[in-house]
Amino acid sequence: MTVVRAHTYGIDPVDLEEFLARRASLIGTVRETHPGLTRTVLVRLDDDTYTDTWHWASAAELQAALAAIATFPEAPLTMALTRDGTARNGLVVDQR
Repeated sequence: MTVVRAHTYGIDPVDLEEFLARRASLIGTVRETHPGLTRTVLVRLDDDTYTDTWHWASAAELQAALAAIATFPEAPLTMALTRDGTARNGLVVDQR
C-alpha cells in the first residue's frame, strides 16, 4: 500500500510563486535519487493553509528519502518560505 507523508503549513501569499518553483525543484531532485516518490499533491485549504501530501511506493522508500534530506539543498530553501509547519506519516487504506 502507498505510504503518505502529509505536511501542513502556511505560506505568505507574496511568496507563493517562489514557493511553487522551489517545491517543483525539490520534487525533481528527490525523484532523481528516490524514484519511490510516486505522487505529490498540494491543496490550499479554506483557512489559507496548505496540505502537501507526498505519496511513496513503500515505507522503506520514504524512510530512505527522509534519511537523505540533508543532501537536498532545495529542502531548507523551500521550507524557509513556510510557517507553522507540521508533518505526519500515514498509510493509504482506501483509494478510489
